[in-house]
Amino acid sequence: MTKQLFGTDGIRGVPGEVPLDDATLDRVGLALGEYVSSNGRSADARARVLIGRDTRESGPHIADRIARGLAAAGVEAVSAGVLTTPGVAWLVHHEGFAAGVVISASHNPYHDNGVKLISSTGMKFPDAVEAELERFILASSESPESRGEMQLHDNEKIDDDYLDGLRAAALPGANFARMKIVMDCANGAASKLGPRLFRALGAEVIAINDSPNGRNINADCGSLHPDAMQKRAVKAGAALGVAFDGDADRAIFASGSGRLVDGDGVLLVAGRYMKSAGTLKGDVIVGTTMANLGLERALERSGLKLTRTDVGDRYVLEAMLHMGTNLGGEQSGHILFLDDATTGDGMLTAVKLASIVALSGPLDELIADLKIFPQKIVNVRVRSKPPLESLPAVARGLAEAEKALGKSGRVVLRYSGTEPLARVMVEAEHADDVTRWTEVLAEALREAIGA
Repeated sequence: MTKQLFGTDGIRGVPGEVPLDDATLDRVGLALGEYVSSNGRSADARARVLIGRDTRESGPHIADRIARGLAAAGVEAVSAGVLTTPGVAWLVHHEGFAAGVVISASHNPYHDNGVKLISSTGMKFPDAVEAELERFILASSESPESRGEMQLHDNEKIDDDYLDGLRAAALPGANFARMKIVMDCANGAASKLGPRLFRALGAEVIAINDSPNGRNINADCGSLHPDAMQKRAVKAGAALGVAFDGDADRAIFASGSGRLVDGDGVLLVAGRYMKSAGTLKGDVIVGTTMANLGLERALERSGLKLTRTDVGDRYVLEAMLHMGTNLGGEQSGHILFLDDATTGDGMLTAVKLASIVALSGPLDELIADLKIFPQKIVNVRVRSKPPLESLPAVARGLAEAEKALGKSGRVVLRYSGTEPLARVMVEAEHADDVTRWTEVLAEALREAIGA
């Protein structure tokens, strides 16, 4: 099912340009409003849709246009103001909203933005529903007619219940008193909520990159640029460092020694703890094709199995629901604790990892046996996205690499779901092999479809 608007993480683009131009945004709101009005609502119950956004300067305008479309469908738009993506999902699920809208481009620079639609379950809409919405949106290029005055006001108290839910997710017996945490908020949606959460739990929080100005979200900070967080954690003698991305659906950590701990490390630590506590279902953890071989082997030593999916949180979630498991995630730091939330949540992940450190000891000790295989990812900007197997030179290079590496390495070629990029990932026991084959495959891609 090929979609024109919706990628793996909603609609992305440059504000003011298709598909984030005013007319299209109006119709996104109208399409969502018409859908929720005709699905599961009685005639006398007016549907409500919650709208949250990150700190990009374009966010308020996009929120207004979405709300305008919802109003045209007779649906009430409720604003959460600046709120994380998982915060919107949590509130939609727990407080009876018909749907949610998140205005964010996650870890992208400020000049990008996006629209993510969340169903009443707190999860993303299925592909079939997104396709239905897309057909409605694209059926016309005209803005819907307004049904009277539309006003969208921030509700500054609406996130209190969400933070209460996160505090309740701390593991029993975990004591955060005297725990020092360095927190990089990426100048994004967690800039106020993250420090507020952990201070309420009793931790000492040193917050950095927590002063958003509309343009500094993700700018040399956050989960994609954790260097400052790592250094500050060591300098401050912190038990833990954490870096969120712009909408705080992912988190990357640093140990007390400054060792970087990505989603693979989190899955190992959480999986082992949950197994020991008897709360891990099926002794299976769901990861993606990007999960490091070192994680897979460390899990095997603990009697745990890693199951891989395609890259993308929706594919991890689908596999977890199908298999009945409750822990999964991505190397990027997007972790799913399905007993607590319907989507990946960086702040929830931080609560869980900090709890385990409080109960079990320093993070350095918990990941001491995790040997990370050398891995390199190269992004190649592309002008189109034909099937990779249809490109002879690329297919030939892939076959040669896989034969040379055998069982001592892996190669993953894929397109980004949100950007015009092809990603080359090579992982092997020897760094020289990693360098060689990433260069070979990246060059083949550049020659075939490079922008």
